[in-house]
Amino acid sequence: MMGGPALGLMRPRLDEEGVTRQRIKPGTVRRIVPYALRYRWSLILLAVTTALDAAIAAASPLILKMLIDDGILPRKLSVVVWLSVTIAALALVNALASYVQAYSSGRVGEGLVYELRTALFEHLLRQPIAFFTRAQTGSLISRVSTDINGARQAVTTLLSQAVSAALTLVLVISAMFYLSWQITLASLVLFPLLLLPGRMIGRALQRLTREGMQIDARMGSMADERFNVSGAMLVKLYGRPAEEAAQFAKAAARRRDLTIAESVYARMFFIGITVLTSLTTALVYGLGGSLAIDGVLELGTLVAMLTLLLRLYSPVSQLASMQVEVMTALVSFDRVFEVMDLKPLIEERPGAVPLPAAESGAPAAPDIEFSGVSFRYPSAADVSLASLEAISVPQPERADEAWILDDLNFVAPAGKLTALVGPSGAGKTTITQLVPRMYDPDAGAVRVGGHDIRDLTLESLRDTVGVVTQDAHLFHDTIRANLLYARPEATEQDLVEACMSARIWDTISSLSQGLDTVVGDRGYRLSGGEKQRIALARLLLKSPPVVVLDEATAHLDSESEAAIQRALKAALADRTSLVIAHRLSTIRDADQILVVEAGRIRERGTHEELLALNGLYAELYRTQFALQENTGEEVGSAAGAPGPA
Repeated sequence: MMGGPALGLMRPRLDEEGVTRQRIKPGTVRRIVPYALRYRWSLILLAVTTALDAAIAAASPLILKMLIDDGILPRKLSVVVWLSVTIAALALVNALASYVQAYSSGRVGEGLVYELRTALFEHLLRQPIAFFTRAQTGSLISRVSTDINGARQAVTTLLSQAVSAALTLVLVISAMFYLSWQITLASLVLFPLLLLPGRMIGRALQRLTREGMQIDARMGSMADERFNVSGAMLVKLYGRPAEEAAQFAKAAARRRDLTIAESVYARMFFIGITVLTSLTTALVYGLGGSLAIDGVLELGTLVAMLTLLLRLYSPVSQLASMQVEVMTALVSFDRVFEVMDLKPLIEERPGAVPLPAAESGAPAAPDIEFSGVSFRYPSAADVSLASLEAISVPQPERADEAWILDDLNFVAPAGKLTALVGPSGAGKTTITQLVPRMYDPDAGAVRVGGHDIRDLTLESLRDTVGVVTQDAHLFHDTIRANLLYARPEATEQDLVEACMSARIWDTISSLSQGLDTVVGDRGYRLSGGEKQRIALARLLLKSPPVVVLDEATAHLDSESEAAIQRALKAALADRTSLVIAHRLSTIRDADQILVVEAGRIRERGTHEELLALNGLYAELYRTQFALQENTGEEVGSAAGAPGPA
């Protein structure tokens, strides 16, 4: 009971060692600059107010010296009054400068985070389906939320601190040299030692931070997979809540240990700084006191020097701690840019053109042609990152992977219904995924209306091709919002007509909130058949010239399926349809049937023609469809069961 995934959550797996220990990539800082420069005016305002703040910090001790030496000791009340008024005025100016400084740094920092977050979200949406089949959802959410938040903290805090600390340091040291070069040199002897711990501790914290982010992403993935309806149901049905809780507890324990280690390292760093600053203060007290006793320094000068020394600790401490903060913050940026550098496999070519039908808005249906198409799924290295998968297994070389489609050739005629049948794993679903360009073929070409789909704009292709999958997905929103996703400008009447055509309006109208009913996570408040009919209504609302149905009526009862088939037959008239057949009625209505086996078209023709051949189709028909014809009931079989094809 000690092995398995539970133990893997306690420490990084072998494949994760490289992820948690990897160094920051060169050029990470340089890549941040363009995002910040988009807020150059806020940066300028930040620099001005920071310089003013630093100047006031350096000038205040000098005014204190003048107050003592030129006002209090000579008993000149007017000098005391004017210098007191000056100090009060500088305090008000400093308060205003601090306010503007906070606003400017916040605007730059939050603006940079906004730019990064939106760019990352858009970039993730451009990734191919193969990317999402490998990457854990929790890991992706972690990049968009946790990692970006780490970047926010770095920018908003460090941006103002770095400039302020540097300017304050220069001005304070200059003022100290002006008052007493002896005490200044003595106080600066130990200060370089403050910078040494930062680099060593920063390296350790970088590794801990990266591993902590990996643990956070893994716990997020566990929560995402167990807290949706399907995951929660699986856990309960198999009686595994205790084991799941134990696995999560082990991951949380590892995160706890990492946080404790981070806290200890940070405390060690500040303990070192405190000791060194205390030694420096003692040195200055002794040397300054002796010089004052000997009459070398005036009393006001000594007080001003001690005040300046205290002012010096803050920027030096900030610069030293910033080493640690910058090195750990760069982990967040590095993880974000790591994903941003992942080039999408499916991209629009320069000079891509829209489909003529899509461009003119005409409903004319184009034909679909597969010409010498060969395809195999991309490897993990091509589409994903090890840090996004969390669980890695040895991946075969690309050359050893099996071909899903092998030299596939066929034409789905314009305005006709083409049915795909074949055993599970034959490649039927893969064919339907190539049409809307979810993947690109490794060889050959897929053409729509005579155009290679790789030469078309993605927008026009997606406008032309409408797809309903077997597992119809609905967002956790209202029925109305899910329908309008297909055509945002649709009217209420359009929605009602689409729902009536999909035979789902009676169900929707019986709900207390009608179209404004929230469907729940992934539509689980609805039955499988209801979800499919809403998905079909969404397709009908889009009304595309090309329709792809991947067993889209598999979850419907016979009566509902028959009604929808009649609706689809009317709605899809004169449209090019490519349908994975699940029902006998689909096959009988098909203008062409393609029998797919092992990634090739083995037979093609009409229902009667293929039965006459007495080949693979006839065998499939006898095992899957004949009983439907005789009894009118759905019969599942291995040949017709949905699979990963």
